[in-house]
Amino acid sequence: MSHIQRLPRFLVLLLAFWLVSLSPAAHAAEPREGLLIVAFGTSVPEAVPALKALDADFRAAFPDAAVEWAYTSQIIRKKLAARGTPVGGISDGLAALARKGVKVVRVQSLHVMAGEEFSALERAVLLDVKAHPGRFEAVYLGRPLLESRQDAREVAAAVLKSCGGRAPGEGLVLMGHGQAHGRADLVFEGMRRAFVEADGLTFMASVEGSRTFEDLARELATRNVKTLWVQPFMIVAGDHARNDLAGEEADSWASRLRAQGFQVKTNLLGMGEIAGVRAVFVRHARETKDDLTREPVKP
Repeated sequence: MSHIQRLPRFLVLLLAFWLVSLSPAAHAAEPREGLLIVAFGTSVPEAVPALKALDADFRAAFPDAAVEWAYTSQIIRKKLAARGTPVGGISDGLAALARKGVKVVRVQSLHVMAGEEFSALERAVLLDVKAHPGRFEAVYLGRPLLESRQDAREVAAAVLKSCGGRAPGEGLVLMGHGQAHGRADLVFEGMRRAFVEADGLTFMASVEGSRTFEDLARELATRNVKTLWVQPFMIVAGDHARNDLAGEEADSWASRLRAQGFQVKTNLLGMGEIAGVRAVFVRHARETKDDLTREPVKP
């Protein structure tokens, strides 16, 4: 009689269970995690380093996860497809993760604030989850960059540090995107307040939001500052940064500020190129508990 046969039956069963748990097949059955990084997108080659830096940080933070990208802008996707470098949409990205055997998905937005674009992203993910019930065990939605006071303070510190050539007494003008309908106005004002608390010579306005260049000009007129750095408060330094902010045309912010007598310097750095900003996005991806495959917990 073997040693195993002399063991009590419950010990034999326990030993068998333990041996099975060690097998590669058992581990392969565990849910595989995937990450879908969602951005508006860009077709400006000079803006790509910001997205590459974000990609590298996410892969380092989630080394065992399958990573896919999705762009929400159809115009950008068409341009890239015509160049032979296609990037799919949200449904494409989720389908690619499913084909790789992913069961737990983290969808991380690269939007700055939870405005119209983020709402559209959330709807798109929900519709895809409803259209493919049971495809994933969980689909977690990561929040945009600015959600809390902690986020605002960390982002302010990181952005201010990124303007390393700025001398004492020189101002910093940040161009945000904003939204015509004002859905992110309060978040924008909260971020502006965080900058003022960290550095009183930081000024913010937006391309489409309610705080306009005219508001910025009136504020600057009350301050004793002669030199201004202009920098995008956007994830990539794309078309807005290179044309609307720092372009040579007479209607760019840089040109209009020079016309008002300011010496203007440019720092065309997308926020995705700033390590401290990337760290906030990674934290949001890690901490989210918003599983779109589950019904909301009732209070």
